[in-house]
Amino acid sequence: MTITGGCHCGAVRYEAEGQPQHNALCHCTDCRRSAGAPAVGWALFPQAKVTIKGSPTRYNSSGDVDRQFCGTCGTGLFFYSESLFPGMVDIQAATFDDPDALAPSACIQMADAPKWLATVADLPKFDRYPGM
Repeated sequence: MTITGGCHCGAVRYEAEGQPQHNALCHCTDCRRSAGAPAVGWALFPQAKVTIKGSPTRYNSSGDVDRQFCGTCGTGLFFYSESLFPGMVDIQAATFDDPDALAPSACIQMADAPKWLATVADLPKFDRYPGM
């Protein structure tokens, strides 16, 4: 399997080969704040199986954790931590060219999730912005 993707403006592109070790929706406070979203999808691949074109900007968010994003458009892309995932790179799944390439297999860090998340499935749903 080959997963391709990149940032919103196209300045950073990547290819990942093989199956990810995990593909999960993370609800931790750090991920939510760095993405400005209620959850962040991640797919973990060996660094040796990921090719990156362009120059993502690095941000050390804590300890040995480096988050990488496009310095032009701000899209979050990669997460590196040798203590958590040695030799691996976590890729933000929302940046995949094919959003259906990998369905999440778990929700993680639920202890940090907003309480309202439990009722999201009950909200009204619209194919497009309501009223338009």
